[in-house]
Amino acid sequence: MNFNLKQLEAFVWVSDLGSFRRAADRLNTTQPNISARIAALENVLDVKLMERDAGSVRLTSKGRELLIQSRAVLKAADEFVSAANRNALLDGILRLGVTEMVVHTWLRDFLKVLKERYPNITVELTVDLSANIEKELLDRSIDLAFQSGPFNRQTSGNRELGVYPLIWIASPNTGLQQINEVGIEDLVQFPILTHARGTQPYLEVSAHFAERRDLAARLVPSSNLAACIHMTSDGYGTATVPASMVIEQLRSGELVQVNYGWTPKSLSFYARYNQEKSAHFVGQAADIASEVSVEFVTQFPDKFRTY
Repeated sequence: MNFNLKQLEAFVWVSDLGSFRRAADRLNTTQPNISARIAALENVLDVKLMERDAGSVRLTSKGRELLIQSRAVLKAADEFVSAANRNALLDGILRLGVTEMVVHTWLRDFLKVLKERYPNITVELTVDLSANIEKELLDRSIDLAFQSGPFNRQTSGNRELGVYPLIWIASPNTGLQQINEVGIEDLVQFPILTHARGTQPYLEVSAHFAERRDLAARLVPSSNLAACIHMTSDGYGTATVPASMVIEQLRSGELVQVNYGWTPKSLSFYARYNQEKSAHFVGQAADIASEVSVEFVTQFPDKFRTY
């Protein structure tokens, strides 16, 4: 029997992505190589696995049947290596999508642990809004997402990564920290720096201040929370952000917490992936993320810790 795992891998990815070109990009090779692998597999099995029509790919009935078996073979190969404690033998690409909050908190620790356990797995990183990451996860442009809800669709692979409270922050030059209980009238004296339009925190902030139309709050949305925090530090306004992103600035006095009685809901983060279609190491990477995020959360001051 003269076929190999690379041929099965090509068959699975062409089937999942519906494109020889996208499968070639996913496997870091060329489209002719993918075509050659599929042709060789069909030749040795003496079956037609798929039809190509006007740029689209359609599995034959035999192709649909063998796709299930191909996934099982690839998964068994991964589990075989894992059971032998030889993760160094695994190579491949983990396409990872994360939100900015993860980048500025525990992503670096995650990547270090992943490198230790899977030294030959290469990570391709996408940083974006949670809604955009979800789209890429569902169309299989990425393998694994670290993101906050709510979600439009559920995934079969899911790990909790903690709950991250939001707080109000400002520059000490605003004097807001000197007010025991900041009122909405105090807060709207400054621009309100927020998450990007369409995100859950932005929608909640917008709805909250819309209740007082007489105050005309000035909302300034930003798709870059790090820039939002820098602007707050420089006195451009006040903001509500995950406490985990500003612990050091609060400790140093660069920023102060504002005692305002309302905040958007805490952000619940998850590692999400397709358990049936993903390589074994993707699930292991999700487990590592869960471990690392728990360790990170335990470093919070108690008032910022929720898990």
